[in-house]
Amino acid sequence: MSYFGQISIGTPPQTFHILFDTGSSHLWINSIYCQSQACQTHPLFNPQESSTYSSNGQHFSLNYVSGSLTGVYGYDTVSLGTLTVQKQEIGLSITEPGSHFARPLHDGIMGLAYKIPGGPTPIVDNMIAQNLLEEPIFAFYLSNTPGRNSEVVFGGTDPNYYTGEIYWVPVAVGSHWQVQIDGFEINHQATGWCSSGCSAIVDTGTSLLKCPHEFANQLFQQIGVQPDENGDYTVDCGSVSSLPPLTFIMNGHHFHLEASSYVLTSSDNYCRVGIESSKDGYRNGMPFWTLGDTFIRAFYSVFDKGNARVGFAKLA
Repeated sequence: MSYFGQISIGTPPQTFHILFDTGSSHLWINSIYCQSQACQTHPLFNPQESSTYSSNGQHFSLNYVSGSLTGVYGYDTVSLGTLTVQKQEIGLSITEPGSHFARPLHDGIMGLAYKIPGGPTPIVDNMIAQNLLEEPIFAFYLSNTPGRNSEVVFGGTDPNYYTGEIYWVPVAVGSHWQVQIDGFEINHQATGWCSSGCSAIVDTGTSLLKCPHEFANQLFQQIGVQPDENGDYTVDCGSVSSLPPLTFIMNGHHFHLEASSYVLTSSDNYCRVGIESSKDGYRNGMPFWTLGDTFIRAFYSVFDKGNARVGFAKLA
C-alpha cells in the first residue's frame, strides 16, 4: 500500500525514510520541534546537530487529502543514493494533528510535482539547476511483491525494469503531473465516460486508483464486485482471472489495467479491489481521476520535467 525510500539530511547526515510523492511539491520531515503523536514514533531531524543548516524562520502549513501539518522552513544538504543536493528548502514539522502521519512508516514526504506559486523549489528542480542529472527526468518501478525491491531513478530510466517503447502523455505545466484521459473502456468496450475528456493526476502518493464519484457505482457493478461491511469492495480471490481489463486512452495510446493489477491480494479468500470512489469533484471542468499506485504498479512510469510529459512502458 505504500513505498518508502531512505534519504539523509544535514552534516553529519541524519537518516530518514520518506515517501516519494508526485502528488505534492514540498519536502518536509518530522523534527524535534514537533510534539504531536506522529512525532513520538518516528526519528526526528535536529537542525542544531547539522553544521550546514540555516533558516529564516518562515512558517508554513500544508493540507493533504488525509492529514495536515504546520512547520518552519530551513535549508540544508539532502542526499539520496549518490546524489547530494545543496541548500535544499525543507519543512520542519511543528504540529501534525490527528493520527494520519503517526501510522505510516515514513518520516516525511518528498514532493516531486511542479513548483507551485509562492512555494519552495522542489528538490528535482534543484537537482536540475545544480547539474546533478543526466536528463531532467525520474522514473518509478513499484513492485507488487513483498520483499522485492521497488526503485526510483533520478536522471534516467532503468532498462532492467521495462521493455519496448515508452508511450508519452503531455502534462499541464505547473500541475501535480496532470494528464487528460480521452477515453475509458471496460473489457475493451467504450463507456463514453471520458468522451468529452477526463482529467487525472499520476500520483505515487495515493495508494489506490480513484474513480470519479459519478462513475464509481457503474464501474463496480460492471466489474462485478460488492462492498463488504467496511465499505471496501472485495472479490473472491479465485475469480480474479475472470474480471475484465480496464483501459485508459491517453494521447492516442491504450493503457490496459488487468484485473491482476487492480485487485490487491489478501491472505483470506477475499481480495480487495484497489479502486475507490473519489471525493474530488471536477478539475478543469472534467471528471477527475487519481492514477495512484494501483495504476502505476502496472507500468514503468517516467516523469519528464524537461518536456512536461509522463511516460508509461510495459514491465519487463
